[in-house]
Amino acid sequence: MKVYLDNSATTPVAPEVIEAMLPYFGDEMGNAQSVHSFGQRAKAALESARRQVAKLIGASATETVFLSGGTEADNLAIRGTAEAHREWGRHIITTQIEHPAVLATCEALEREGFRVTYLPVSGRGRIDIGDVRAALREDTILISIMQANNEIGTVQPIREVAEVVAEARQAGAKHLHLHSDAVQSVGKIPVNVSELGVDLLSVSAHKIHGPKGIGCLYVRKGIRLGKLLYGGHHERDRRPGTENIPAIVGFGRAAQMACEQLEDRARSTEKLRDYLERHITERVEGVRINGDPSNRVPNISNLSFEGVDGESLLIALDLKGIAVSTGSACASGSLEPSHVLKALGLPREVIRGSLRFSLSAFNTQPEIDFAISTLVETLARLQEMSAEG
Repeated sequence: MKVYLDNSATTPVAPEVIEAMLPYFGDEMGNAQSVHSFGQRAKAALESARRQVAKLIGASATETVFLSGGTEADNLAIRGTAEAHREWGRHIITTQIEHPAVLATCEALEREGFRVTYLPVSGRGRIDIGDVRAALREDTILISIMQANNEIGTVQPIREVAEVVAEARQAGAKHLHLHSDAVQSVGKIPVNVSELGVDLLSVSAHKIHGPKGIGCLYVRKGIRLGKLLYGGHHERDRRPGTENIPAIVGFGRAAQMACEQLEDRARSTEKLRDYLERHITERVEGVRINGDPSNRVPNISNLSFEGVDGESLLIALDLKGIAVSTGSACASGSLEPSHVLKALGLPREVIRGSLRFSLSAFNTQPEIDFAISTLVETLARLQEMSAEG
């Protein structure tokens, strides 16, 4: 049996999504900027998908910008804000547990003279709203805080952060913006940009059973951003380049399915995740659940196993047909321990023995039972080998 439990890295593309995309690799090959019938059919498909994606996050279609994925969305939100508002201020607030797309962009801006405050988190991975208020300065132009963490699943109080931003604006900080990387939360929990109070929000298709290489950035009406790329006037001058119609159509269908199936998917994955955790902790000693069990997305479980190297455990499970991860796929290959688990204040040996299990609605009870039994057997063998060594 093959069991895929690395859905935070990427999800399998839904058959319905593949079916929706196929015509746009063949007869429906028009460029959406062309005025002839081929182009206009492509344009209609593009705008239909835009409405589907916008509906998933409670946005207007005109506020939804298609681009290559979550990383580009984060870059456009952060660097775009910096470019547009550097004359008003050069201070940015983010957290220590952001995705590398956010952290690396902030680090690049620091090299250009910007100042960045990296907020700490609690032992469960949550920020303190008091820290957000304390970090604000007269020259702060952006707060960027992910809604759900990609390694531990912890959900941040974005609505409360938006209230802090609103208070600051009333006090005169009219150039202050709020961005949230919602790549790991959209399609897992209800996400509505109006209710959250964000100005910018990043989404990626391949986290919701859509294709890779396509995502979007929600840009609230009236928000001014600088450009990352230069060329044509595509995407309302936000992102030049010929639109990837097959991927956009797939994104739209995936968003439609996520919207329609949100409650069922959340209920299913949460039930399987809790079952996984319960049976592992009952059968294995020294297991730690990392993150905030009461404030997390329903599909992620980050566990640390005492006396075991997580990388060795991952490889051993892979040989048995089970795919998991030791953290962010975008940070794989790094010799450094997880920056997220370090920020939680966990000892190095606990971080070293951690694995992330991330589920989707495609997972089944027999798969989870197989994963549990295989994990227990593999752990026992590795711990025995470690003791002998």
